[in-house]
Amino acid sequence: MSKEILVAENVTKIYGVGTKNPVTALEDVSLKMYEGDFVCVMGPSGSGKSTFINNLSTIDVPTKGKVFINGKEVRTMGENEVGQFRYQNLGFIFQEFNLLDSLTIFENIAVPLTLSNTPLSEIKERVQLVAKKLDVDILLDKYPNECSGGQRQRAAIARALVTNPKLIVADEPTGNLDSQNSHELLELFKKLNEEEGVSILMVTHDSMIASYSQKLLYIKDGHIAETIEKGNLSQKEYFYKIVDVNSVESQKLFVD
Repeated sequence: MSKEILVAENVTKIYGVGTKNPVTALEDVSLKMYEGDFVCVMGPSGSGKSTFINNLSTIDVPTKGKVFINGKEVRTMGENEVGQFRYQNLGFIFQEFNLLDSLTIFENIAVPLTLSNTPLSEIKERVQLVAKKLDVDILLDKYPNECSGGQRQRAAIARALVTNPKLIVADEPTGNLDSQNSHELLELFKKLNEEEGVSILMVTHDSMIASYSQKLLYIKDGHIAETIEKGNLSQKEYFYKIVDVNSVESQKLFVD
């Protein structure tokens, strides 16, 4: 049996607790992810997708419920401990890349290691290794504004992987990429997942991108409305199944 990487138990997130108009963004959501899982989250705008992965990945804290990452309950940790834990266990990839323009690509990739006080000799070795894997080793002395969108996203992925995290959290990672770069990024995710056992939790609005995953969670009004497993389906069959769910759920929005 694979090891549990992420366990969410009855997670609820309410914004504005104690005010006249509290907003429940997530309600009683549970999920288990195992080592080597590739889970995708979809849903309409305002459905709670980003709130969901933020509360599962230490960026935000649930109002109720429990989140365990590698067996450690997030809410029991202090702020400093959460920060250290995040750098050691999680890698984050965002739509906007979030690279610092004033740092070289090398320095950007090294940020999580620098923040966790990793020795300089080890930083150099690990940055070189991950940069070569992602084909950005010739860019290490350049600044982000000297690189293309695809190169910047690869650098952002290198930064996410440099700590050898057990879980990659990706929020619309292809949002600023063209179709060619999007395809290359997803092939890379697939390779990391299948060959190196990296677990991936990804939010997207694109059915084609979702079809690279093994499991799809469709979130609506703060609840998981549908779950689809790829199982033995081909990627094409899985894609059509995702499209069907999207279509049915979208029609319900108009009916509702």
